[in-house]
Amino acid sequence: MAGTSRHDREMAVKAKRQLSACSDPVERLRLQCLARGSSGIKGLGRTFRIMDDNNSRSLDVKEFLKGLSDYGVMMEKEEALTLFQSFDRDGSGLIDFDEFLLTLREVIMEAFRKLDKTGDGIITIEDLKGVYNVKHHPKFQNGELTEDQIFRIFLDSFDSPNDKDGKVTKEEFLNYYCGVSASIDSDVYFILMMKSAWKL
Repeated sequence: MAGTSRHDREMAVKAKRQLSACSDPVERLRLQCLARGSSGIKGLGRTFRIMDDNNSRSLDVKEFLKGLSDYGVMMEKEEALTLFQSFDRDGSGLIDFDEFLLTLREVIMEAFRKLDKTGDGIITIEDLKGVYNVKHHPKFQNGELTEDQIFRIFLDSFDSPNDKDGKVTKEEFLNYYCGVSASIDSDVYFILMMKSAWKL
């Protein structure tokens, strides 16, 4: 699928650019994964599963640091330790895989909530007004499209292919670019896009 590989390349280039200006350890990890394309997070998850020798579905700090190193994540040890602490929410000295993936997905739901102004679980054109600014859109500037038309095109890109009804559900939002399921890879694409688009 040419569109998906183009988006993959664009995502990787954008992640590399943003990485130089980013100081938040969680975001730096996310961007380093994105710089490898849409399978970056999945690859890191695989590395961590391989490091989990006792199949406990968790990593201690030593396994975590080795996993980052084996995957080629460039990060100072202090930064990696800060990252470990942010994933180790309960302070147990272990990172649970589910906690780890949840942390990487949180920004998506934050973006969804920001877009869903009415809080009804569906994003519509009305929700986008005042949240999404179309003034810089070239087709708005040249008078080719109205604000509502641009909103509709935006919503259609998230909407289910066979049911473009101008309403985007949470599920459709997560399934964007996935085709079948809301894998972590596409969520990471959302994080990158949503963070810049919605200033999260």
